[in-house]
Amino acid sequence: MRHFLFLLCLVPGLAWADDWDALAQPGSIAIMRHALAPGTGDPADFDLQDCATQRNLDAQGRAQARAVGEGFRARGVSFDVVLTSQWCRTRETAELLDLGPVVEAPPLNSFFGDFSSRDRQTAETRELIAATEGRLMLVTHQVNIAALTGRTTRSGEVLVIVPRGGRIDVLGSIAIAP
Repeated sequence: MRHFLFLLCLVPGLAWADDWDALAQPGSIAIMRHALAPGTGDPADFDLQDCATQRNLDAQGRAQARAVGEGFRARGVSFDVVLTSQWCRTRETAELLDLGPVVEAPPLNSFFGDFSSRDRQTAETRELIAATEGRLMLVTHQVNIAALTGRTTRSGEVLVIVPRGGRIDVLGSIAIAP
């Protein structure tokens, strides 16, 4: 069985992880690292208002975002709101998912270039989660997800989380190969 699962991971478009059932847990939230955007970080002179100055999704990343959205829709999963950082690669990922209305949320912005805002943004993200009603999805960056959950993610990977008291529990992971 292990060899079969390994082979499935080699086929593009198939899930690396398959924790779709975790979404059925009461209070579960999906938090996604933006789809594939080659490179690391952003250029030193990037402008949040100008996508041409940022690291962006490539064709493979756009296809990955669409495939993740198709995976959710095939299982009848949509969201009341999809909150996203203001970076172009996260906004584009959220829009291509086509899983619900997309709303920018500055606490989800990357702090990769300046970790001094990590604790404040993580606290604000927790507050945002607590204040949002309905089925929620977040699209953000690796550093934000790690700060919130303690877990690293691949490009396009979705963690299924649930807030419990003062902590965030990870219930599962869904990842569709780029």
